[in-house]
Amino acid sequence: MGTTLLGMTDPRAAASAPPVTRVEASDEMPGPLRADVRLLGELLGQVLQEYGGPELLGDVERLRAVTIHAHGDAGESALEHAEEIVAGFAPTRAEEVARAFTCYFHLVNLAEEYHRVRALRSRGWGETGKTEESLPSALRALAAEVVEDEAARRLSEIEFRPVLTAHPTEARRRAVASAIRRISLLLAERDDVRLGEAALAANKRQLLAEIDGLWRTAQLRTDKPSPLDEVRTALGIFDETLFDVLPRVYRRLDDWLLGDSAGIAKPQAPPFVRMGSWIGADRDGNPFVTAEVTRAAAEIASVHVLIGYEKVAARLARTMTQDDALTPASAELEELWAKHAAMLGSARADHIMVRSHRESYRRSLFAIEARVIDTRLGGPLAYAGPDELLAELEVLQRAFLAAGAPRAAYSDLQHLIWQVQTFGFHLAELEVRQHSQVHAETLAAIEAARGGSERLDDRSTEVLEVFRVMAELQERFGSDVCRRYIVSFTTAASDIAAVYALARHAVGDRGDSFELDAIPLFETFADLNASVDVLEGMIELPEVQDRLARTGRRLEVMLGYSDSSKDVGPVSAILALYDAQRRIAEWAQRHDLRLTLFHGRGGALGRGGGPANRAVLAQPPGSVDGRFKLTEQGEVIFARYGNPDIAARHIEQVAAATLLASAPSTEARTSGAALRYADLAAVLDEASRARYHSLVKSEGFAQWFAQVTPQEEIGLLAIGSRPARRGLSVSSLEDLRAIPWVFAWTQARVNLTGWFGLGTALAAVGDVERLRAAYQDWPLFATMIDNVEMSLSKTDPRMASRYLALGDRDDLAGLILDEMNLTTQWVLSVTGQERLLAGRRVLGRAVQLRNPYIDALSLIQLRALRGLRAKPGPNGRVEDAVELHRLLLLSVNGLAAGLQNTG
Repeated sequence: MGTTLLGMTDPRAAASAPPVTRVEASDEMPGPLRADVRLLGELLGQVLQEYGGPELLGDVERLRAVTIHAHGDAGESALEHAEEIVAGFAPTRAEEVARAFTCYFHLVNLAEEYHRVRALRSRGWGETGKTEESLPSALRALAAEVVEDEAARRLSEIEFRPVLTAHPTEARRRAVASAIRRISLLLAERDDVRLGEAALAANKRQLLAEIDGLWRTAQLRTDKPSPLDEVRTALGIFDETLFDVLPRVYRRLDDWLLGDSAGIAKPQAPPFVRMGSWIGADRDGNPFVTAEVTRAAAEIASVHVLIGYEKVAARLARTMTQDDALTPASAELEELWAKHAAMLGSARADHIMVRSHRESYRRSLFAIEARVIDTRLGGPLAYAGPDELLAELEVLQRAFLAAGAPRAAYSDLQHLIWQVQTFGFHLAELEVRQHSQVHAETLAAIEAARGGSERLDDRSTEVLEVFRVMAELQERFGSDVCRRYIVSFTTAASDIAAVYALARHAVGDRGDSFELDAIPLFETFADLNASVDVLEGMIELPEVQDRLARTGRRLEVMLGYSDSSKDVGPVSAILALYDAQRRIAEWAQRHDLRLTLFHGRGGALGRGGGPANRAVLAQPPGSVDGRFKLTEQGEVIFARYGNPDIAARHIEQVAAATLLASAPSTEARTSGAALRYADLAAVLDEASRARYHSLVKSEGFAQWFAQVTPQEEIGLLAIGSRPARRGLSVSSLEDLRAIPWVFAWTQARVNLTGWFGLGTALAAVGDVERLRAAYQDWPLFATMIDNVEMSLSKTDPRMASRYLALGDRDDLAGLILDEMNLTTQWVLSVTGQERLLAGRRVLGRAVQLRNPYIDALSLIQLRALRGLRAKPGPNGRVEDAVELHRLLLLSVNGLAAGLQNTG
């Protein structure tokens, strides 16, 4: 045929030659990546041929060639031809073709991810201080602006708090994700220059077997995951990467800080990461998250981290075989062993003594391992808490130092100390979240029950039980396990007071034994604007004043990106969020509060997504102050933390940006630009919001939206335990959760939530030179333009028009397409580019090469949607509704992989 599956050989050899621009795009991709994609494509083609014969591969190739042709001179006529090909597929064949393109995207995604790792290694990422956006480079830059001692102080107080959430934005099954990981490891093996011909052939056979397994693995879950399934999925990331990555990040920083003394001097790198999790604790809109689920989530997390400590302690006990004659034990270490021996009993203590004769350090590590195991199992040797384990590890460390063995003190033993400091016995702090309305209704129910008029209902009983479980978990694991309580849709200080009132009803006044921090979450445009007034009332509450006194006046405030964007559109939401942060930071400074702003960002650009490090540097002065906390959701968790090298880079980039955000030059730039362009921001806000409201407030918009996107069908995907909407049906935008709102527009190739209204806003400003100056000087505006550019690059007007035609509102369809065109024109004008992503060559080419294959899946999805939207005829529908639903869901899954975005 002159080609393999999806054109992975030289595209110039294809029967239907693509335009030169596509060839150039392919040629400009990095050679190793191009070779990886070619190999994986060839192997997938072989798997398809083995499974379905040359006919299946031929059908895939035929559709591929025509969609590529549609991006050349043939244009619309080729796209119509592609639609005819898709319409001619039998239902089973349509499913097979959709699965083929989905598998292709999984393989390309893993190849691109591995190439990122390859590029990081080739550029020397992790070599101390040599890479831009690293912590050493940030510290150098900061030290150049403030005195060195001040830079060191700021480093010692830095905090990065990623909070994992189970919002349903990871469309892949765990089985698929596991297969992808195995294929990625096999692909990485091929970079080993020591592999000979036989080894490469064996590797290729294994790749074929794994790709065959991926092809034969069902892409769709049959049942929705339970909240505890989601807990276990997220904990897989901890087991595979985070547990080992974080001490690597600390070590890398420490190596730079200490230079030649690294490994023999006391570590200076602070363990600055603290993990959080909403998974199994976020009950806002999720009736399946109960108090028992929260208890189980904490227990499962504790088991995972304790197993991690067991393995490290066992490894240290095997390797730390220092002889007492060469590395004498200190008196303190001897006392520790005496304590351990008494706890273990004579039989176990004697057994350890035999195994570690004249090896005092080793025997203590055996005892520590035994105590960690009993902590997990609830045995008599259990530690009271992580502080007790830390104290024993530090005894070992001091003993090594006293014996003149600093390398033993500060090597792997230090890694375990950092891990315990970071994860404790709880791994990640569970943060409870519930809607303010539920609290108000529960208090009303309690009053009614107290008056004897009615019995307390089940939901109110459950609300109170949550506080009892929080108190119980704190008794078992310490206060850090679960003390934060997020109040969704906080509109008044009374919403915070309600949480403390409910806690008193549930657990009484326990004084110091139960810690509770009620955290307001401001989500809508109106709530963001009213945030400071609400906070002013909140800090007058006696319970809040008490917490401020106990915590050194620390206060946390959460900002929601999703609902504010759905409320007023992306442009106004970005500006409103910036202004809210500025006002809250100034308010906190007036009240001498140590503020942490918690950013409820999603993965998609319409939900606050985009590069986190750039977002940090665009924040208002004083709003970061060395502390950055954000939600990491669904697909983003795996994209940022699934690979150890990428995870380390992401953590270091965000930490570096967090450090630099408070540098005088950064604060001066952001505050100065905000003042200079305040009038421009006002125009952008007013014009974009009016344009957005002209669309979403049109009569019948919600129903039309459900017609022209797969919004209703997305709710059928078994990708999360949380319901996709707040009611039984969507009669208004308020009924729809932000995630399916974003997900549906992404699937329809419109991506409306990431850009709509910006074109009109930029046109209202009209001054191109001033807009270009703002793009150069104003970090918030530059980040917004770049994110919109990325969002637009994943749209396609021709495909979008086909989706929008599924409804009967030409006025709304025209408004969207006009705004898409206008926004594209203005973004190109502001950036000074001829095409989208021209300034990001590799990324732009990758998107360009993907788009025809994404079109193939879009056409398959459109076939299913048209069938499902068609009115029944005398003989029923053209195709069986069950088959159409399945085809649609397969295409949703494939497009999520191809676009690398859901919600």
